[in-house]
Amino acid sequence: MARTLAMIMAGGRGSRLGPITCHRAKPAVPFGGRYRIIDFVLSNFVNSDHRRIYVLSQYMASSLIKHLQRNWHISGLDGFIQVVPAQMRHGSFWYRGTADAVAQNMNLIRDARCELVAVFGGDHIYKMDVRQMEEFHLDNQADLTIAACPVPKAEASRFGVIQVDESGRIIGFQEKPDDPACIPGRPDTCLASMGNYTFSSQVLLDALEEDDTDEASSHDFGKDIIPGLMKKGARIFAYDFGSNHIEGEPEGTPYWRDVGTVDSFIEANMDVRSRLPMLNLYNRLWRIRTAQRDYPPARIIQNGDYGAAQIRDSLICEGSIVSSALLHDSLLGYDCFVHSGAEVVDSIVMAGCDIGAGVVAHKVLLDKNVVLEPGAQIGVDLKKDLERFPWITPKGWISLPKGTRVPKEGPIELAQDMAWTLTNEEAVTRQLEELAAGYTVGERARHSYVSAGPRYRRYSSGAARLEET
Repeated sequence: MARTLAMIMAGGRGSRLGPITCHRAKPAVPFGGRYRIIDFVLSNFVNSDHRRIYVLSQYMASSLIKHLQRNWHISGLDGFIQVVPAQMRHGSFWYRGTADAVAQNMNLIRDARCELVAVFGGDHIYKMDVRQMEEFHLDNQADLTIAACPVPKAEASRFGVIQVDESGRIIGFQEKPDDPACIPGRPDTCLASMGNYTFSSQVLLDALEEDDTDEASSHDFGKDIIPGLMKKGARIFAYDFGSNHIEGEPEGTPYWRDVGTVDSFIEANMDVRSRLPMLNLYNRLWRIRTAQRDYPPARIIQNGDYGAAQIRDSLICEGSIVSSALLHDSLLGYDCFVHSGAEVVDSIVMAGCDIGAGVVAHKVLLDKNVVLEPGAQIGVDLKKDLERFPWITPKGWISLPKGTRVPKEGPIELAQDMAWTLTNEEAVTRQLEELAAGYTVGERARHSYVSAGPRYRRYSSGAARLEET
């Protein structure tokens, strides 16, 4: 719809995601083997025939910008996806909150002369036909429409919590409350804001201009803009995300996940690779677009000295090789190598990783280009894991940052660039210092962006099996 301008909030730091966001913005985090988190919201807009999209970036935006510039191009006279870095338009400060990020780019809204402005988060995993939310907004002559879905009360304190009347009009709003209000008749469930908003353009501009001059404001949509509009009696409605229907998929409760913690991020990945995936990536009528890589097909081979590979309920991406290994309930990114006799269970392995011969890895999250040397064991002995690995989630997942090397025994080795980045944060530095086994830093020439996957392996001349060097 030409009447709508989309602004994607992609400046989030994602500090609760630990070592996988210390060097990249949360929307740029790899997901599902071959995607990035931001691919989902962008695919939703493109599939909904929206072609005017600004992506507002701030924190650690380099990999995000590179991904968008290389892979997201829209052709046409009235179409674009454009990255807008923080520009300090309102003073010598960066974005002070979600509302301030849009306020500092009000010139883009004015220049677009649009009827509606869609302000959506760039760090959630879901499918949504945005047009249906806009139709709801127009039918109700709303000033603001907020996409909403039910969440368990135990998790509601992480969201804005909404109360509505029979018509769907919002009559109460709590931003990340300690004691959230429940849905009437459902004492264990709350109605949560998804952080996706459709504004009438002039309503948004007026609210942002007023908020910008309020020195007491935190310049946040949930804390300031929405409560301010409610006090003025604005027509604010909740759009039921459960009513959104995606072409090519059965009607039912749509999938939406806020991947704000390492545990929730891992669980969402596991939803994708499960036997009956809750998020369908195979719907040709609603594609999730991402980078198109020139890797060869994934390969499953048998090393003559071992038995056949055993693979169950797992995803294996392009360019990866599994050689006489066991891969159960796991997700293997592109350009990886799992050597003979290795055992990978309940794990997420991002691109470019090398899993050595005889490795046992249970419940691990490996960022890109991690090397597990032959015979290493992770997730088998909790006592030993606590001595060697600083990032273990409340649910027992072990997370390793990009480019880490794990020997069979002794301290882990951080890549040179990642060691510097990680130790810039006080909490991370403390975690590393408390390790019983300590840690080492790789040689200056070894950086986290160097793949350890199959591209550096050689094939035996005239033989079907790999020469594992």
